[in-house]
Amino acid sequence: MKAAGAASVPEQRAQRWKGKRAKDSRDNAIKRALSHPVRSVPLAFLAVIILGAAVLMLPLARTGSEPGADPLMAALFTSVSAVCVTGLITVDTATYWTPFGQAVIMALIQVGGFGIMTLATLLALLVRKSIGLRGQLVAQSETHTLNLGDVRAVLLRVAKLMIGFEAATAVILTGRFWIAYDQNPATALWHGAFHAVSSFNNAGFALYSDNLIGFAEDPWIIAPICAAIIAGGLGFPVVIQLLRGETNAKNWSVHLRLTIYGTLVLLAAGITLFAAFEWNRDETLGPLSLTGKLLGSLAGGVFPRTAGFNSIDYAAASPETLMVTNILMFIGGGSAGTAGGIKITTFLVLGFSIWNEVRGREEVTIAHRSISSSSQRQALSVALLGVAAVVIGTLLLLAFTDYSLEKVLFESISAFATVGMSTGITYNLPPSAEWVLMALMFTGRIGTVAVASALALSSRPRLYRLPEERPIIG
Repeated sequence: MKAAGAASVPEQRAQRWKGKRAKDSRDNAIKRALSHPVRSVPLAFLAVIILGAAVLMLPLARTGSEPGADPLMAALFTSVSAVCVTGLITVDTATYWTPFGQAVIMALIQVGGFGIMTLATLLALLVRKSIGLRGQLVAQSETHTLNLGDVRAVLLRVAKLMIGFEAATAVILTGRFWIAYDQNPATALWHGAFHAVSSFNNAGFALYSDNLIGFAEDPWIIAPICAAIIAGGLGFPVVIQLLRGETNAKNWSVHLRLTIYGTLVLLAAGITLFAAFEWNRDETLGPLSLTGKLLGSLAGGVFPRTAGFNSIDYAAASPETLMVTNILMFIGGGSAGTAGGIKITTFLVLGFSIWNEVRGREEVTIAHRSISSSSQRQALSVALLGVAAVVIGTLLLLAFTDYSLEKVLFESISAFATVGMSTGITYNLPPSAEWVLMALMFTGRIGTVAVASALALSSRPRLYRLPEERPIIG
């Protein structure tokens, strides 16, 4: 006889089936959330970072020249910095890592600069001769390709551009290292290739303990590196359009106009202000020749554009120079390239939005084209999330260290904008502060909106509209 309150066999089966369906539904929802193109990119970067750190932990990768360094933290921090093409270091790249370790770092820079998901999609394309819709969506989200039909062509062009620019830069640098610095051909080739990859990908890693300070007056080293930095920082869509022969500015897209003109203005402003503040300072450009001062000013305007190299000691730079550098680092370079920061287009779209609001215009227009409200909202989100990341990072670094606000702010912006410049405090940071910088580098490389989207796994579209109100602004 069935006990009171006990469910019948069919009812038990129905309950088990209902529970199984609910569990399957939850599992499928989690799988869909994690496999979304926007969320796949952060997970892929994280996987490569962990793999890179594991390889750098091998005894084959380390010389052990810094006994006080924690091998795990050094490997993890270096892997994050390389994959996020930043260049901040807690150990000396030239002495701590063996040639094998340095080769691993160069490979991580290349993978991080090209993009993990776009690299995987390109390899699949080369092996299978085709890619599925999901692969195209993932590659589209990372390369900012405008439509799916362009994905394959864009990936191949991007790969050719990277190899071409890096090879050309490597040839010039190799020749200079070989002829002018008496390096044997193998060493010259290795140094030329490493710095070419590091410069085009805006990484800032160098195989010299003083970075590029020893080459401050050598135009055959500084100029090619600056050219590679600018080319990589423009963004692949811009470079591709220019190489197609679109030299008539009247036919340029709004994105192309904003990137080219914005880059020229920021470069001119950065070079001019750096020269004005450092030209006669004994700690920086003062002792150099005229050629050295001109090259130093050029580097001072180019390197903060998320490259991270330095031909002067920024610990000795004036407060005015550090402030200008902070601004240049935060703005960064072009979209869908190897540069970091909030990007030039974001900065200029916000600038035009403010200008049109001041003039009382409801529609934001640039070059006789209207800018959609969604683009304006995205630009505002990127900028404010970037400010929030830098502010939180700065507060945490102030809490974890005894350094001044000026130095800590510089370090936070450098990490978030994936620049890699430092006033020299990175070597002496406690592990807690290193974790803060790693989080900033990761957020800056992936993008604030992408990271926020990846965290918003339960977001759903709203199928209704709420009553509208107008709060007082200002």
